[in-house]
Amino acid sequence: MANQQLEALVYTNEKCVGCHKCISVCPVLTANHAVEENGQNKIMVDGKQCIACGACFDACAHQARSYRDDTERFFEDLKNGEKISLLLAPAFLANYPKEYAAVLGGLKKLGVNRIISISFGADITTWGYIKYITEHHFTGGISQPCPAVVGYIEKYIPELIPRLVPVHSPMMCGAIYVKKYMKVPDKLAFISPCVAKKNEIDDPNCGGYISYNVTFDHLMRYVREHGISGPAVKDEIEYGLGSIYPMPGGLKENVYWFCGEDVFIRQIEGEKHAYEFLEDYKERVLGGKELPFMVDALNCAKGCIYGPGVEEEKNRSDDTLYELQKIREVSKWNDKKHAFSRKLTPKQRLDRLNRQFKDLDIKDFIRHYSDKSKGLEIKHPDTAQLDAIFASMEKHTPVQQAMNCSACGYSTCADMAAAIHNECNNRNNCIQYIKSKVEEESEAAKQMASEVEDRNTALKAQNDQIADLLVMVQEDFDSLDTSISEMSIGNNSNAEESTGISASMSDVVSFCDQLKEALERIQEMLVKLEENNEEITNVAEETNLLALNASIEAARAGESGRGFAIIAENIKKLADLSKDTAGDSDSNKEQIQQAITQLLGRANKLIEVIDGVNVRVTNLAASTEEIAASADMVSTISTDLKEKLTQLNS
Repeated sequence: MANQQLEALVYTNEKCVGCHKCISVCPVLTANHAVEENGQNKIMVDGKQCIACGACFDACAHQARSYRDDTERFFEDLKNGEKISLLLAPAFLANYPKEYAAVLGGLKKLGVNRIISISFGADITTWGYIKYITEHHFTGGISQPCPAVVGYIEKYIPELIPRLVPVHSPMMCGAIYVKKYMKVPDKLAFISPCVAKKNEIDDPNCGGYISYNVTFDHLMRYVREHGISGPAVKDEIEYGLGSIYPMPGGLKENVYWFCGEDVFIRQIEGEKHAYEFLEDYKERVLGGKELPFMVDALNCAKGCIYGPGVEEEKNRSDDTLYELQKIREVSKWNDKKHAFSRKLTPKQRLDRLNRQFKDLDIKDFIRHYSDKSKGLEIKHPDTAQLDAIFASMEKHTPVQQAMNCSACGYSTCADMAAAIHNECNNRNNCIQYIKSKVEEESEAAKQMASEVEDRNTALKAQNDQIADLLVMVQEDFDSLDTSISEMSIGNNSNAEESTGISASMSDVVSFCDQLKEALERIQEMLVKLEENNEEITNVAEETNLLALNASIEAARAGESGRGFAIIAENIKKLADLSKDTAGDSDSNKEQIQQAITQLLGRANKLIEVIDGVNVRVTNLAASTEEIAASADMVSTISTDLKEKLTQLNS
């Protein structure tokens, strides 16, 4: 689409807002494509489909359509010394009666060589038409001065190509005359009221006689911007009633002037009406029905004097039409020798016209046409396809399918469906479709609003519950804060107590160590006591042995040794008693030894337990300090949360 837009004579500029007015006046269903560009709906021109009729210029209120011609290239070539002569459309004098001569003088100063009015070329066309029609009995032919009409037939109604009068337009007849009969070697520039003339100039069937299409609008804009003016100059060749060709029915009046008004000439003009007529005319031709002497068809409703290449402000008044009327009266000569004399009969005028152009060869002015419809066929949906498109557009009933509101730009819903079928538009540009979607969205919005209201009610209840919960949570945080404070105080007290217990346990450990040392000394003393008892026992045994020996010696002594025997007996008793005492002492020592051993074991166990308790008390003191630090942190977080909950609740 972008390339076709670049190739088009008529194209969409940046001012387009996608209003679809251009579609409503365009005679070609597929020449406008609805596209989305940067999020904006726009109507772009398909350069291959467009016939450059210019209807969209009049319709567009946003000035979103522009066109291309050769004005810039024409002036650039003049500046570079290119030899150029002008072919001047008769509408130029009618549109610019006061500026006409000075502008032509200015162009002469810039280097333009010769200036020939195409009114003379129109006289040749009139001659050629009448000559060809009468000699070939070519009734029912369609005039072809209008390139938009010719382009439409070649592209969209090729069945009518044989009905196009095979004689060149006034522009081409003038160019051929200048080149072949006047032998002017210069490049030719056509000063033109028509955008579509560019297509005719570039058509291979037109022989490349003309190099530039310079429209009135672009020419006068350039002239004013660059201050182009010069001594008054006029065109060179006399002409007749060909000067009124730009008027609606201008060709018809020329034919009447030479053939009389008894012949029936079907006059038709207007961008929309002309092409609708041609579609009907095709059926008439193919149906073998009666045809007119000829069809005088123009694209523009007001004729070429208000063509799309004319400045917009010129179209706002009838001034140009009045000026052309003056030219018309001057073109009807009073001299009976002149072919356009008002004092002659149509037959006399025709005789003089044929004598005037007797040296012209009609073959030089014969025009050929080409069937350009290949690849440009407009696809028409069949019943099933049309039903499917209507279904996609939410048009399910005959009434909906024939709303024909034209808001999309097309005359009927069927045309819109055909445009969709040809992929040059889409259902989103159907206002009825959008309306149905809006209604659906509206209903959905109402439903959503109701759901939102229900959710808001539920949410309000939830919010109330949350508010109550927040109050409860705040109260819980208050209690937590109090508990943490108390715990912190108690924890600090526990830390102090743990430190005191740890110190007391250290005293107990010290006492146990001293007890252990005392018991060990007692044990040593018991060992010493055991050694003493062994010595006592040994002494007692020796004493007993001595007492025994003493008793034996006393017995031997008899009566005299009786006292000694008593002493010996007492010594023995003392020895036995010492031995028994030592034995008892050993027995008690063993019991004491066992008790001390058990006491030492328990003292060691007690020391281990106390050491463990002491480690745990130390760990407890450290943990208590960590708990105190954690309690402070919890207290800080609790306070912060309490403040945020207070803000949330407020």
